[in-house]
Amino acid sequence: MITRETIDKVFETARVEEVIGDFVQLKRAGSNYKGLSPFSDERSPSFMVSPVKQIWKDFSSGKGGSVVTFLMEHEHFTYPEAIRFLANKYNIEIEETETSQEDKIEANEKESMYLVSEFAKTYFHDTLLNTEEGKAIGLSYFKERGFTDETIAKFGLGYSPETWDAFTKEALSKGYQLDYLEKVGLTILREDGKHFDRFKGRVMFPIQSLSGRNLGFGGRILTNDKKAAKYLNSPESEIYHKSKVLYGIFHAKQAIAKQNNCYLVEGYTDVIQLHQAGVENVVASSGTALTPDQIRLINRLTKNITVLFDGDAAGLRASVRGIDLILEEGMNIKVCTFPDGDDPDSFAKKNSYDDLVSYLENSAKDFIQFKASLLMDEANNDPIKKADLIRDMVVSISKIPDRIKREIYIQECSRIMDISEQVLLNTLAQLVQKDISEAGKKLKQEQKAFEVVKNEPLVQHEKVNIVYELERKIIEMLLLYGSQEADFDDFILKANEDGEMIEEKESSTEKVHRRIYLSLQEDEVELANPLFKELYNDLISYYNQNEEFNIEHYLMQLSSEHSAIVTDILMLEEKELLHNWEAKNIYVKSKNKNVSQYVSETIVSLREYLINKLIMDLMQSYSSEEENDLQELMTTINDYNKLKVNLTNKIGRIRSTYL
Repeated sequence: MITRETIDKVFETARVEEVIGDFVQLKRAGSNYKGLSPFSDERSPSFMVSPVKQIWKDFSSGKGGSVVTFLMEHEHFTYPEAIRFLANKYNIEIEETETSQEDKIEANEKESMYLVSEFAKTYFHDTLLNTEEGKAIGLSYFKERGFTDETIAKFGLGYSPETWDAFTKEALSKGYQLDYLEKVGLTILREDGKHFDRFKGRVMFPIQSLSGRNLGFGGRILTNDKKAAKYLNSPESEIYHKSKVLYGIFHAKQAIAKQNNCYLVEGYTDVIQLHQAGVENVVASSGTALTPDQIRLINRLTKNITVLFDGDAAGLRASVRGIDLILEEGMNIKVCTFPDGDDPDSFAKKNSYDDLVSYLENSAKDFIQFKASLLMDEANNDPIKKADLIRDMVVSISKIPDRIKREIYIQECSRIMDISEQVLLNTLAQLVQKDISEAGKKLKQEQKAFEVVKNEPLVQHEKVNIVYELERKIIEMLLLYGSQEADFDDFILKANEDGEMIEEKESSTEKVHRRIYLSLQEDEVELANPLFKELYNDLISYYNQNEEFNIEHYLMQLSSEHSAIVTDILMLEEKELLHNWEAKNIYVKSKNKNVSQYVSETIVSLREYLINKLIMDLMQSYSSEEENDLQELMTTINDYNKLKVNLTNKIGRIRSTYL
């Protein structure tokens, strides 16, 4: 187990904006940062990061918490994994106590698969560098491709021996279970019980996630065996979904965000060679057709994609289909082709960094220009083919969500193809209308499932849960102002010189958390919501043990469920920034200006609500017809009503605009 000292050091050192910035493109928003949610498909930013509070909140999904919580939610790390990831990022030495056998057994299946995959990466890399076969075959191949030792180490390149079960034997001898070796696709188990290595005799390309976890492998065969596939990828598993992974994304993410552009290529060696040449903002689709999930992965880091194609015409036509998918996601796309006979790998190898960058920047065409130049050669002055080409270009334009961009591209298409804008706009309108019509049909089909309830009376909106809102305000006050001191007024009944009972105001200065605790204790009030009750008890305990409230320290001990509630409250003001109310001449009032009033009013309102509820419960529970019982009930209710009147008067004295 990782020691508490190491965990504390990680929390003290890690910066939430730096860590999340590796996964999400963040932009300044006052003292905070905002970006697109990495947990949902959205086009308007609802993801906020607070460097001051060292927390984050995703208002679209409701998730939130500390830097560790983000890694647990986004990368599906366990708590120890997240701590290890951060320790590695900030070069913090991990101190830990010995892990018990019971803890090892309890490791979940997914984690076991990650461990197996990581072991395989190390094994293949070690085999490449430190065995005669690995050096003679695998290392020689990579050297022939022009890869340096530094590049080979950086991408963890490896070699799987030609022997049928060399890797599997080694893994089993190290204690890894055959079941997990099979589940991640490293070992193939035959019906007769025998097993062999999936990647035997291949050079290995580890495939990593955005955070650097090893998910699977791509293996290239080096022999001329026509029966074997040239490239072989890991099969789908719990940890590897090829449609959601981009090769090289871990090494490219920072450069993509910094350059605000992502180069998209086809092969592993294209990525590695460009990266080695100095162009690091490059990824590949790992041997699969481009998917929406892969595009969204890039969209978290930048809105700009430049697709790099080699000069092969057949390959161009096949790859161009991915352009429409990129446009549908609202991305800006350019296309760059290489001279005949060249691909990104070969071109990068024989050109200097300056020449390579210059070529990429100057040769990149807007997608509309690219499509026109590509397909005009095929049209060859045939009017029918030219008409089809124009329609094909308008189809692509129709995929763009932004209407202004669509119109600009229509103008560009009109100029390039020498055809009137009005004709293109009419065609575009037909295509858009067709999409709307098809969407309408789909909606009608879905609505048929609800015909049973169509004629039923409208369901009334659920009433606001008053006690929930008031209890949430109590948690909010403890989080935001618990350690602050404030001046509180109390109205005490005292006898004057004539013996009459009058109210006198008494003022006192005390900590907010103490005021809340004593006020609720006075009436023996317990919070009704289980989560709020747990948080309330936890916060009171925290304040009793700590002089000041440290949000980073406090979040360390919270579950993800509690963490989401806490960050939702702490980031409430940041949520208002997303709406930009002030630009609409709507000014949100700050509660800081009168903390004592806000606290007193909330507590009194809760007490008044509970008294009302108690009175209603008493009236509903009464069923006896005996006069004495009725008289006793009415006396009790009368006493409660007097208390309620007193509380109502008290609310009147401290009434503000917060409730």
